[in-house]
Amino acid sequence: MKTLVIGTGGREHALALALALDPGVTEVHAAPGNPGIAAVATLHAVDPMDGAAVTALATRLGIDLVVVGPEAPLVAGVADPVRAAGISVYGPSKEAARLEGSKAFSKDVMAAAGVPTAGSRVCVTPEEAAAALDELGAPYVVKDDALAAGKGVVVTTSRDEALAHAAACGRVVVEEFLDGPEVSVFAVCDGRTARALQPAQDFKRIFDGGLGANTGGMGSYSPLPWAPAGLADDVLAAVVQPTLDEMSRRGTPFVGTLYVGLALTQDGPRVIEFNCRFGDPDTQPVLALMTSPLGSLLKAAADGDLDSVPAPTFAPGASVTVVMASAGYPESSSTGDVVVGTETLAEEPDVDVIHAGTADADGRLVTAGGRVLAVRAVGTDVADARAKAYEGVASISFPGAQWRRDIAAEPLGVVEGAAVLDQELS
Repeated sequence: MKTLVIGTGGREHALALALALDPGVTEVHAAPGNPGIAAVATLHAVDPMDGAAVTALATRLGIDLVVVGPEAPLVAGVADPVRAAGISVYGPSKEAARLEGSKAFSKDVMAAAGVPTAGSRVCVTPEEAAAALDELGAPYVVKDDALAAGKGVVVTTSRDEALAHAAACGRVVVEEFLDGPEVSVFAVCDGRTARALQPAQDFKRIFDGGLGANTGGMGSYSPLPWAPAGLADDVLAAVVQPTLDEMSRRGTPFVGTLYVGLALTQDGPRVIEFNCRFGDPDTQPVLALMTSPLGSLLKAAADGDLDSVPAPTFAPGASVTVVMASAGYPESSSTGDVVVGTETLAEEPDVDVIHAGTADADGRLVTAGGRVLAVRAVGTDVADARAKAYEGVASISFPGAQWRRDIAAEPLGVVEGAAVLDQELS
């Protein structure tokens, strides 16, 4: 099977690595990819937002499966012309991708499907936002209705800050605050059937202890020793299947990854948000532990045939990912800074360097985005994997590099409550 991964980031690098390890995959291509992906895939200079160009590339290469990684191409409808050309594509249609593209649409689907989630109000004027804030109370949660690259949410006890964010966004969803640790569950869907991957946890804030500005994700780990047993199966039954049924009823079946961001509240799991693709970086440790072939799973989903393949399996032990970000992130980013030390980890069997925002400048690896790279490690347990990941981080340097020191610390008791303070914010 020939595969084509669309995108440039860490999620796409992790997907390409997993596909390259699949014995059923004969070729891995990526468009446009990044320097890390180039080690396991053939890169092609194609705009991931250009559906016609992606379709032409897949046709020319004789691709059997296109995997669209990022949310922006999916929400723009890039999967549609590929699917129309008769090529298997893993990723939802433009209409189905509204589950991530519009928070209001997502909330409407959840309500119709009976999915447990936070109470919310859709607001388009300052007066509506103020009334919703007063009704739902503090801490205030205000979400931009549209895509915002993981930075469209404000959670605050300041009413003025919440109102200012609402005014800056325009159309927003104001929600009640969900108190409890965050969990990410990824469901591979074929429109009717879903298979859950192993749960993970993502750390969203820039500073230790869940403090500072919101980011696209500063680290993650899997499995979660403290999570309820059978959580993934429960999420499939209570959240994913009702959502798939509702989307089918609306005539827009969902094919791809339904990312379920959960808060484990005192009243049980509640959905914080849906995404229409694999998360980044929380997909990275999950794929590191996956022992069943990724390519055949995604191909079956793309073809509406998930019932024909076994449920995914995972190795014992744990995996931890620590993100290294550039100077100024998340408000800005520094580009063109030389990255050194990644080569020292190339021979480490339990450690990968996942490229997210890197570029090749005359043979030198340089920064090219906010989240530059991630160090992903596997170990016998969370403590072992965490130690290896941070040893890897210590081997890499670039000017202004910043990273959190408490990723996966919560189960080890290193930083009390660190995992509980982070809520999925995108």
